Amino acid sequence: MRIVIGEDSALFREGLSRLLTENGHDVVGTADAADELVDVVRAVDPDLTIIDVRMPPTMTDDGARAAVILRAESPARPILMLSQHIETRHVVGLVGTGGFGYLLKDRVLRVGDFLDAMRRVVDGGSALDPAIVAALVTPTRIDDPVAALSAREREVLALVAEGRSNSAIAAHLVLAERTVESHMRSIFQKLRIDEAPDTHRRVLAVLTQLRR
Repeated sequence: MRIVIGEDSALFREGLSRLLTENGHDVVGTADAADELVDVVRAVDPDLTIIDVRMPPTMTDDGARAAVILRAESPARPILMLSQHIETRHVVGLVGTGGFGYLLKDRVLRVGDFLDAMRRVVDGGSALDPAIVAALVTPTRIDDPVAALSAREREVLALVAEGRSNSAIAAHLVLAERTVESHMRSIFQKLRIDEAPDTHRRVLAVLTQLRR
């Protein structure tokens, strides 16, 4: 896999590059600022771009803004965002497009999970950190449709956002797959999602709890 890394911390950038190289991937470019990152990705067209949310010049959300620019230019471009803290301002517009992930940086230390998340993103799936999803699905308003979900349904929806299938969710929660299917039907009903192909409804369900 050909990968570009956008990360301003030289220590983290070099460590991530080594991890990827040792696992058979090819780091074809790096950048320590958002504008430079956009230029590098345009030049080498990698299979995956890994981007820190906070990058120079402002050290706020420049990396996330770069991701939005790169996706606007190439909607199918796989992007995996990393962050030290939970920041969601630019996530909503990217989640439903597929080929997108957003993980907290300490997730990289779980090498197997991290590499699996990378593969899902490159294959067009999603990979959202459970901590980020948990923050997003916590109800905040009485009229919020997510507030109608049970604790188990929010847990199932969080796993959907990670890109897991019903069978994978069932295995993770030690439930029958039919039980997961029942939870999904209830989620679609409570979130008032119109009938649509299942894959589309799953994305809509995730977007509903992100957009609230």
